[in-house]
Amino acid sequence: MLSADCDATVLMRAVTFQAPMQVRVEERREPELLAGDDAIVRIEATGICGSDLHIYRGRVKIAPGFTIGHELVGTVVAAGDAVTRVAEGDRVLGCFHTACGTCFFCLRGHYHKCDQMRTFGHGAALGDLPGTQAELALVPHANLTLRRVPDSLSNDVALFAGDVMGTGYHAVVNSGVTPGDSVAVLGLGPVGLCAVQVARASGAGPVVAIDSVPERLEIARAFGATPVHLSEQQPREQVKRLTGGRGVDVAIDAVGHPDALDLAIRLVRKAGTVGAIGVYAEPQQVHMGLVWIKALTLKSGHANVIAHVDRVLGMLEAGTLDPSPLISAHMPLDDAAEAYRRYDRHEALKIVLTP
Repeated sequence: MLSADCDATVLMRAVTFQAPMQVRVEERREPELLAGDDAIVRIEATGICGSDLHIYRGRVKIAPGFTIGHELVGTVVAAGDAVTRVAEGDRVLGCFHTACGTCFFCLRGHYHKCDQMRTFGHGAALGDLPGTQAELALVPHANLTLRRVPDSLSNDVALFAGDVMGTGYHAVVNSGVTPGDSVAVLGLGPVGLCAVQVARASGAGPVVAIDSVPERLEIARAFGATPVHLSEQQPREQVKRLTGGRGVDVAIDAVGHPDALDLAIRLVRKAGTVGAIGVYAEPQQVHMGLVWIKALTLKSGHANVIAHVDRVLGMLEAGTLDPSPLISAHMPLDDAAEAYRRYDRHEALKIVLTP
């Protein structure tokens, strides 16, 4: 039943943030095209991501009632006159952030630093763009934000291109990994495990995968990495053994915790690179003495997914990358509250929600 203030507006279901540790499925107005390069996508698959947990736990400031989520695969149901790369009826995936394509940063390929960049589902601080854990989503700058999904790819696999695998790809490429390099990946959540896959596909070896969850270590082993238990196997000694005492060429912090960043700095060789792809939202202490004396390069920031999405899609279509082992469960959108509770308890690597 429509409430009085909605008049005849058509409503949809959406997952909304209410308070720390509390989300709820509520009715929201269906989106409408606002600009010529907007599109509207009917969502067929959306995921719960590690960065969604920062919202869920209250670490990221979101107004109560805001629609969350930033991953999407679905069908275009409306498109503005300026949308030329996709059309109504196309099955598409979306990148987690938008970009205008014409500002100072976009023209240099830094789409993730676009002056008009907006991130789905992250509230006013990141563009006030409603999220994708909903039946429908408004997609600004659709020519850059959306890509057609190849017929051979399932929704599950395509979902990874616009965020998690794209972020793993960015972590490896941005850190300058080349064939024959040794790499350590700290934290084997979905992004870390995707970084393991990309590093192996890039010809890196050994790839050392560090975590404390046995199941995640076994997935990394299946991906071709050398698993090392964080607390039981002394990662620094294992890395020294595998690299002739030098340390790895590249260490990737896929956790977003100061302990992980400190360990990455200690694992990497002199003149090596540390890639901090984990989310950091607060001030942290960094041992700049070690960074300086070892002449390290530190790279950080969220992923430039729009710059990478076409290559990632190609690798997924070729089967070079396959994130399907990371999917733990499929749940209906209406069960989002339980899905978030499961994810927060670390009972799943990846949960796909279906409206």
